[in-house]
Amino acid sequence: MPFKRKNRGRRKGDKGSEGTVQCDNCGAFVPRSKIQRVTTRVSLVRGDLARELKQMGAYIAENVVVKNLCISCAIHYGVLKVRSREERKQKPFI
Repeated sequence: MPFKRKNRGRRKGDKGSEGTVQCDNCGAFVPRSKIQRVTTRVSLVRGDLARELKQMGAYIAENVVVKNLCISCAIHYGVLKVRSREERKQKPFI
């Protein structure tokens, strides 16, 4: 059967089996190397109030939220883009 990517979509290499992580959106179990981690900062204060407090010199705390998304959820939320066949086959420049 033909395959789209040389690494079959994973960064595992020759490590054998690896652990799975649950997607925070749909609950699917995905291999650890295939998960997409999205880190966002969430402020506890509304934007207009935060601007006023910052002008007065106050420190506003933010929560760091880390989400683990499977590939389909990451595409749905716009974290990843669907690439053409030629773009998938190219090696990235490191």
